[in-house]
Amino acid sequence: MTSASIAAQSAEPVIPPPSLIARAVGFFSGTVGLIIKLVLLGAVNALAVWAIGVLLADDKWIAALVIGGATLLIDAVYLVPDRRFIPLKFLIPGTVFLVAFVVVPIVSNVNIAFTNWSTGHNLSKEEAIGAIQETSLVAPADGKTYTAAPATKDGELVLLLADDVTGTPYVGTEDGLEALPPEDVTIQVGTITAAEGYELVQGADLAGVDAELAALVIPAGEDSFVRAEGLTLAIELEPTLTYDETTDTFTNIETGAVFTDNGDGSYAVATGEAIEPGWKTYVGFENFSTILTDPLVRQPFLRVFVWTFSYALLSVLIQFVIGLFLAISLNKPGLKLQRVQRALLVLPFAVPAFLAVLVWRGLLNDEFGVVNEALGTSIPWLFDPTWAKVSALLVNIWIGFPYWFLVCTAALQAVPEELTEAARVDGAGRFQVFKRVTLPLLLVASAPLLIASFAFNF
Repeated sequence: MTSASIAAQSAEPVIPPPSLIARAVGFFSGTVGLIIKLVLLGAVNALAVWAIGVLLADDKWIAALVIGGATLLIDAVYLVPDRRFIPLKFLIPGTVFLVAFVVVPIVSNVNIAFTNWSTGHNLSKEEAIGAIQETSLVAPADGKTYTAAPATKDGELVLLLADDVTGTPYVGTEDGLEALPPEDVTIQVGTITAAEGYELVQGADLAGVDAELAALVIPAGEDSFVRAEGLTLAIELEPTLTYDETTDTFTNIETGAVFTDNGDGSYAVATGEAIEPGWKTYVGFENFSTILTDPLVRQPFLRVFVWTFSYALLSVLIQFVIGLFLAISLNKPGLKLQRVQRALLVLPFAVPAFLAVLVWRGLLNDEFGVVNEALGTSIPWLFDPTWAKVSALLVNIWIGFPYWFLVCTAALQAVPEELTEAARVDGAGRFQVFKRVTLPLLLVASAPLLIASFAFNF
């Protein structure tokens, strides 16, 4: 081999082996990648079809169209071989999670803020009308009572009845009462035991029809209904309110009072008395004005807001100060066992928060807690409102200060020694060097994290 050939071989570039990422990309680019892509797209489409079905059943057409359009767009991006779609292939997964976990909750909360959605106003208007009609049914003083037994016919739940006075048997459905031939119904010791053409629901099967039976209201006349009270008794009910679809009003049968739609999601009379339940409707800025004008809402809201703000601010501030102090204390060259001390200080951050809370609950026990025994006191850390706030702040600081210890330790390593040395040469003391050089540089690096930590604790 000549020297020229040796030189030529040595001049050839050495091709390094492909990296792990390159091998992973190559693996998912072949047949395996295509199969995985089709499986994932199939799962996404199946989930979308299910969601669209649920939304359409709830008459939410716009949301169904949005989900359908987004699903078709995702399919097109990943199935159409167009190089223009390559950036979208990387953006779509993150965008989907961003929309699902950030945009949708924000939009939902803003939407709720302008409605009266609350206890007694969480139904649609149609559902509220039905609920009012159902709750207005009461048993009259001279109303009939029936011996009852749930049964089925052709898979439909019915209620077999026998008048407690006359003994006349009936079958009750949503369409009304129908008399049965007495000879077709067997009643023993006040209990319906058999009926020709019907199968009684018995034993463990009764639990499966309990909810359906409770919702079954049987028309028994012009202004009379029958409803089961338990599994063996049914009573006659009469409405105290009548609904007029033409005028969209309820009228109290006894007093003649007329309840109209007051525009705030309730039927009410002129004096303000309203029927419950109401329904969800938009009320504009009423919720916000209530915070300012109603002391029953304003005072608790302000107390909670002030404490929440104080808790977040004090937690972040004290955690940062403690973490910075410890980071500076252990940032000395030649310090013995420096790594061991740093590792010990990070331990609280490594412990799961829920375990730390359980440990501190035992430590702060007012009778047997280690803290009270060490202090020789009986402070009600967990029961007094003020001390409970102190304990919550204390535990949160203990959990969070190692994070700021790590952040400040890393930030201190990035502070150029030339700047601190120049400041000392100019006659600056330790405090001045820290105030004028170290702290400003630390804040530049940690300010975004401080803001994020405050938002997390708020």
